Amino acid sequence: MQPLIDNARNFGHRPEEFARLAAGQSPQVLFITCSDSRVVPALITGARPGQLFELRTAGNIVPPHTSTHPTSEAATIEYAVEVLGVRDIVVCGHSHCGAVGALVRGDDLTAVPAVRDWLAHAAPRPSGAPEDPEVAEAVQCHVLTQLLRLRSYPCVERGLAEGRLGLHGWYYEVHTGAVRAHRAETDTFESL
Repeated sequence: MQPLIDNARNFGHRPEEFARLAAGQSPQVLFITCSDSRVVPALITGARPGQLFELRTAGNIVPPHTSTHPTSEAATIEYAVEVLGVRDIVVCGHSHCGAVGALVRGDDLTAVPAVRDWLAHAAPRPSGAPEDPEVAEAVQCHVLTQLLRLRSYPCVERGLAEGRLGLHGWYYEVHTGAVRAHRAETDTFESL
C-alpha cells in the first residue's frame, strides 16, 4: 500500500496538468472491461485523463437491459452514449480471466453467492477447454455475447441506427500485452 500512497502524494504536485480537466469531460470511447487488476485501460490504449469513459465489471459482463430495475452498468452506458456522446464502445476481454474460467470449468461458487449470481448474467455459459488457463476461445466468445447484449440497450440501438456509434470487441493477452480486435468479415480476433 505504501508505494500507492507515496505516488498519490506526489500526483497532485502538477496542478497545471490537470486544470483543464475541471472544465468537464468529452471522452470519445466507452471502454467496458473486467475489474481484473492486470487490465489497465489507460495503459493498454495510451489514453490520457478524459479520453476514456470506463465501465469495469467482474468478467466485463454487460447485464441484460431492463427498464424496471436499472443497474449501475445500464446507467453508465446510457450516460456515456446520451450525455457524453461517445462515438465508440469497446468491450475488452482478457486472457486468464477468472470469471470466464470459473464459468468454463463450472466452478462451485456457493461460497461467493454475489459472484455466482453476477456471473449468471454471462449466459450462455462460455464454452472452451477447462484446462486452458488462458481461456482465450471462451473469453472471445464471451466478448461477442456482451456486444450482442449491448445492442439491446435502447440508447445503443438508437446510436447504431443513426450511425453515430460503433461497437468493438477486443481481446487482451495479459501475458504478452497483445491486443486483438474482432473482425466481423472473418469472425476472428486479429492483431490491431
